[in-house]
Amino acid sequence: MEAIAGYASYALPIATALVGVWLLVTVGRYVRADRGTRVSMRQAVRVRWGWVRLARMAGLTVTDKTPSLLAQITAQKDGATPASRVLTPKIKVKPDQFGVIVRARTLPQVGLEEYQKSARFLADAWRCTRVSVLPDGPGKVVIRGVRSDPLTTPTVHRPTGRPPTDLTRWELGVDEYAARVCVSLANVPGVTVAGVPGAGKTSGVNKFVCDFAPSPSVQIATADGKVSRASEGDYADLVKRMFAFCGDDLDEANALFKRLVELRKRRSATIRDVLGVKNMWHTGPSPQWPLTVLIIDEAHTFFREYKGNDATTNRLAPLTAENARLVEDLVKKGRSVGILVILISQKTTGDAIPTFIRDVCPIGLSFAQKTVEAAVAALGEDIRNWPDASPVTLQGPAYVGVAVMAMQGRPGYTRIRTPYVSDTDAVRIAENTSHLTADPDLCLDALLRSTSRTTTPLPSLTK
Repeated sequence: MEAIAGYASYALPIATALVGVWLLVTVGRYVRADRGTRVSMRQAVRVRWGWVRLARMAGLTVTDKTPSLLAQITAQKDGATPASRVLTPKIKVKPDQFGVIVRARTLPQVGLEEYQKSARFLADAWRCTRVSVLPDGPGKVVIRGVRSDPLTTPTVHRPTGRPPTDLTRWELGVDEYAARVCVSLANVPGVTVAGVPGAGKTSGVNKFVCDFAPSPSVQIATADGKVSRASEGDYADLVKRMFAFCGDDLDEANALFKRLVELRKRRSATIRDVLGVKNMWHTGPSPQWPLTVLIIDEAHTFFREYKGNDATTNRLAPLTAENARLVEDLVKKGRSVGILVILISQKTTGDAIPTFIRDVCPIGLSFAQKTVEAAVAALGEDIRNWPDASPVTLQGPAYVGVAVMAMQGRPGYTRIRTPYVSDTDAVRIAENTSHLTADPDLCLDALLRSTSRTTTPLPSLTK
C-alpha cells in the first residue's frame, strides 16, 4: 500500500503536466490558425460534445439487447435481466478552413445509407451549408460538413517551383465540400475546356503550366487564337517555358501542328526500340522522352469552316480543314507516345471544335455557360439530368474560376473552385524554369544517337 501511495503521489503531477502540455498545444494551434479555421475548431468541439445526443435523435444508434461481458459476469442467477445497451458510433472530428471532417464507424442497421439519409439533419445541427457522406473503407464513413461555400470563396495558388512528384496527377482545385479534386493524365489524349469569356478558362490552364513547368519531363507548346504575338495575350508571362508558340496566324499554326504530327510519327516508329514498351505511360515521362503538351486556346480560330468563293476564303478553307485533320491525328494517335492536347474554346460545339476531335477527349471541363446547349456540348447529354450542377447556374462574379466536370467514380457532376495564380508568380516560375525548355524533337534525336551506340540503327522519319 505504501508503494501504491508513493506512485499515486507522482501520478497527479504527471497527469497535470500532460494536461497542461495538451492545453498549450491546443491554444498554440488555435492562435496560429486563420479566422475560418478558428471558427471550425470551436465547431468541432460542439460536434464532439453533442454527438451522442444528436446521434440518438437522428436515428444513428442501435439497441443491443445482449448484455456486456461484465454484466454477464456480475449478474445474479435470480436477479433482474441486464438492461439493453444503446450503441453510438464512435467519431473523430478534424476542423479546417471551411468546416469539419467527421470520420465515423458504422453499426448493424446504421450504415452508409442511414448516414446519408440523416445528412440534412446533421447540416442543421452543425450549422453547415451542406453535408456529404461518403464511404471511407469497410465499416467507416466520412462526413464532410462545410460552413462556408468553397465555390464562392476565391482561393490563390502560389506555385512552389519544385517539380511535381507525380506527373500523372493534375490538381484542379477543391470541390463544393473543399475536398481536393485531381485527375489522372496517364493515357489521356486530350482535354477540352469551355466557358464564356472571363470565366476562368485560361487561369486554370496557367496553373497547369506553373505546376508542371519545374519538371524537365514536361514540354509545352501553345497556339493562342486570341492574339498575334505572345506579348499581347495571357501567356506572355509563361512563353519562356514553351518550346513553341504561335498566335492566330493560320499558316504558323498549321506549321506547328505539322511539326508535332511528325514528332508523333517518329515517336511511334521508335518507341519499342528506345523505351522497350508500346505505351510511354508504362515507364512514365522523362527528360529524354518528355510529356509533350499542346495548348490550343480559342481553338475555333484554327478549325473554323470558311465559306465563300473569294481568294482569301479559298486559301483559308483548306488550311483550317488540314488543321483539324492534324489535331485529330495528335488526339487519336498521340496518347501512347506521350502527347497531350488541351483545347480551349468558349463553346465546344461542333462548329468550334470538330466532334471527331472533341468526342475523343476523355476529360471535359466547363466554366460558366449561357445556354444549356453549350453545357451539353462541353459535358455531354447527361448534364440535363443534373440541373443543379449545370454550368449555366455559374453566373455572376462569385463563380469566376468555378468549373464543372464529370469525375470517375462519382455520380453526376462535380463543381470545382480553381485557384488563381498571380502574374508575379507566373513570371517567377517561367524565369526560374526557362532553362528546362527543350525541343522534344531534339530530345528524341539525342536519345536515338545514344541508343544507336549500343544497338543497331533505329528507324527515323524525315521531318
